[in-house]
Amino acid sequence: MSATAQTLRPPSRTLMFLEGRAIHELGAFLGALPLLNLAPRGDGHPVLVLPGLVASDTSTRPLRSFLRNRGYAVSGWRQGRNLGLRDGVQRAMVDLVDELSDTHGRKISMVGWSLGGLYARQLAKMMPDRVRSVITLGSPFAGHPKATNAWRVYEMASGRRADEEDPRFGGALAETPPVPTTAIFSRTDGICAWQGCMEKPSARSENIEVESSHCGMGHHPAVVYAVAERLAQPEGKWAPFDRSGWRSVVYPDPNR
Repeated sequence: MSATAQTLRPPSRTLMFLEGRAIHELGAFLGALPLLNLAPRGDGHPVLVLPGLVASDTSTRPLRSFLRNRGYAVSGWRQGRNLGLRDGVQRAMVDLVDELSDTHGRKISMVGWSLGGLYARQLAKMMPDRVRSVITLGSPFAGHPKATNAWRVYEMASGRRADEEDPRFGGALAETPPVPTTAIFSRTDGICAWQGCMEKPSARSENIEVESSHCGMGHHPAVVYAVAERLAQPEGKWAPFDRSGWRSVVYPDPNR
């Protein structure tokens, strides 16, 4: 872990208090559906959506419903509440990736919100022959595990130390998956230090910045559009997100 990652601090109490806007972001998503339906349609490939800490598939229902309507074969993670890497969780996710890939005869894309994004990255490292792309939403893979306001909740829920990595589950968290990878983050994230949610840009990896809360990221209109646009790329023809035109107004420059 880099020295910068080790010195990251959790977001301020002010930003954490502002997480209440997630409710309004859900309302904005519902209101924006007519415009969001202009997003490109998918090619029918399977998409696995993984929820954040202590959340379940209920939290990702708006995103999954939207992606299903855009033409994807969408699945939740099917394990109830995400209480961390308890016994059997990793095996169940590996089995689900196998099942979705085998059922549809295609590689799958994974969208992971917060802790779910950490899972998606690690699964892609373990199973690159099964995974087409990875998109993370506010996932703190590049910072110290305690550079969040949720590490105590994780330790209570999982019974594991927040800084305890399992080398059998994909190796180092900060290492970029060997598949096209998009990290979506917000500088006003009230749960995770935004710097720890950024990927190292490369020919197959990128960052997209949005102005969103952490708890509303899975249904924020700008996030939902970006996810749909990324998933719609033809397999084997990945290119970085294009911020030109109207998108430059909605999506700030992540490198500023």
